Amino acid sequence: MAWIQGDYNSEMQDFKQGSDQQLFTDYFSLDEDSSSSDDVPLDGLHEELKGCSNDDVPANIFANGTNLQEYTRGVESNLRRDEQGYLETYIEESDNLVLLHGQFHDCEIILSQIGSLLGGFQVEIGSISAEIKSLQEKSMEMGMKLKNRKLVELKLAKFIEEIIAPPSLVTAIIDGEVNEEYLRHLEVLSKKLKFVGIDYMLNASEVFQDVQQEMDRLRQTAVAKVFDFIIEKIYSLRKPKTNIQMLQQNSLLKYRYLILFLKEHGKEKYPDILAAYIDTMNKEHSQKRSSIFALGERINILKEVDQPALVPHISEANALRYPYEALFRSLHKLLIDTSCSEYLFLEAFFGEASLLYEIFAGAFTVIDEHLKLVLPNCYDAICLMLMICITRKHQVIMSRRRIPCLDSYFDKVNIFLWPCFKKVIDMHLQCLKNCDVKTLWEDDTHPHYAIRCYAEFAASLIQLNVEYGNNQLDMNLEQLHMAIDNLLVRLAERFRIPKSQALFLLNNYDMIIAVLKEAGDIGKIPTFFEEKLESNISLFVEELLSEHFTDLIKFVKAYDDEESTSFTGSPTIADVEPLVKDFAMRWKAVLEAMHKDVITSFSNLSCGMEILKAAMAQLLNYYNSLSECVKMIPRSSTLNKYLVSITSISYEIRKYSRTF
Repeated sequence: MAWIQGDYNSEMQDFKQGSDQQLFTDYFSLDEDSSSSDDVPLDGLHEELKGCSNDDVPANIFANGTNLQEYTRGVESNLRRDEQGYLETYIEESDNLVLLHGQFHDCEIILSQIGSLLGGFQVEIGSISAEIKSLQEKSMEMGMKLKNRKLVELKLAKFIEEIIAPPSLVTAIIDGEVNEEYLRHLEVLSKKLKFVGIDYMLNASEVFQDVQQEMDRLRQTAVAKVFDFIIEKIYSLRKPKTNIQMLQQNSLLKYRYLILFLKEHGKEKYPDILAAYIDTMNKEHSQKRSSIFALGERINILKEVDQPALVPHISEANALRYPYEALFRSLHKLLIDTSCSEYLFLEAFFGEASLLYEIFAGAFTVIDEHLKLVLPNCYDAICLMLMICITRKHQVIMSRRRIPCLDSYFDKVNIFLWPCFKKVIDMHLQCLKNCDVKTLWEDDTHPHYAIRCYAEFAASLIQLNVEYGNNQLDMNLEQLHMAIDNLLVRLAERFRIPKSQALFLLNNYDMIIAVLKEAGDIGKIPTFFEEKLESNISLFVEELLSEHFTDLIKFVKAYDDEESTSFTGSPTIADVEPLVKDFAMRWKAVLEAMHKDVITSFSNLSCGMEILKAAMAQLLNYYNSLSECVKMIPRSSTLNKYLVSITSISYEIRKYSRTF
């Protein structure tokens, strides 16, 4: 640009300093001779003319016959004139052009600076773009981390919610009353317990170690409350005159989730629930099967002994049926009222009450004939005993009225009833003595149906004799229970295993005692069976423990027996080491097995649990003796790691020692 500007300025200076205008004109003049036609080549003229055929100027020239040289000179003259005008105008505007050139130069400098500045901006913008890209990548990375953390937060919150029991739930489970709202709390607890059981990764987490014990305590509390509630509901079925079906539908079924909860989270208690329900319903249905020997509501006849006599046509119209003792009471109630009325009238009107026997001679004859016909064929001992009690009460009524007119008649009735009753009792005794145990025996250690019949029969007679207090009946009952005990022993001998024999006797003795105690003040009869029960408990406990720890029991008994010849010297480590290791390995499993054995073997769960406690206590005694023996052996410290502490065993036993 500098050299262009220099040439331009120099040339313009020459124009300004030139004084000779002609020189300037000659400088631009045309050489006329140079335009001579002789020097102009004509090659290609034809093609050029053909190319100008569409141009109006050449066409007009040729059409008008214009002289070309003159035309050319005119054109050249015009060109010179125009050129001269342009040059003058250029010269006049030279200063402005120089100024414009300077401005262009300044603008070029400014544009160069702006270009440099924009170049710097471009570099900075590139750097900023890189930073923006880096920030964008970091933003995407942070967004992904945030998304992952939110997902982790949701899962962690759900995890914590599943394993943590809120204080409101803990309070409701521990202190709440078992009702429909309690069921909802149990459902929440059940979900948490299931979650803990299903998630195997949880077992390795530290948080699980923190909450495991608390959750297990809460589970045990809930199981215990549910167990007590269900047991109470089941035992309510045992109340007399209970509508079992209604209680099942309205009270038990709406709490069926409690059973599901025990199945899932209280497996150690669920068998006890089943055993209690089976025992309850077994007793209920057995009582119905043997109702012929049970006194039941028949005893109410003694409370109604002075009620009005039955009206035959009303009973027939309503198709009512009555047991024979009810007809017996109604007959004698009518006889008492009629004879008393007649006796008072005869004494007041005739002054001769003895006329009564002549008036009632026909009635007495009919009654005597009826009794002689019916009673010898009556084999219902309870009915006969009820008639004896009714007669006794009628005698008391007549005594209170101070009317002796039926004294001889009632004495005659008693004399007739007692031999009939004694005959039936003797038949029962003879049947028990002569029965074929092969026919009666069943391979089942639960209470025998024949023994239940005896228990209910004896309880009925005892209950009737409480008020009557007849010594003859007490003797008959004593003979009866001796005969039934003999039958029990003969039935038990049919079992090949001593444990089954003891179990059969225990179930039946316990059932007899329970049925007899329901009769009230029963005197010395149950004492006999209680002694039998205690002796067989000891036998059963020994047989139960021998199934699991035979060698341990033999060792302890031999060690405790000072006269035993089992040891030639003091016991050694070799003698006790197998016993100690075996017990350490199996004792918990044995306790569980014993518990399951008892709850499935005993009909009365309460009795079974008492026997289980006795068995576990005896096992603890045996092991304590073994431990004391080990401590007395020299260098026995090597076995210390296998010895189970008595405290640990006692703690485990308490789990099973629940009294119902």
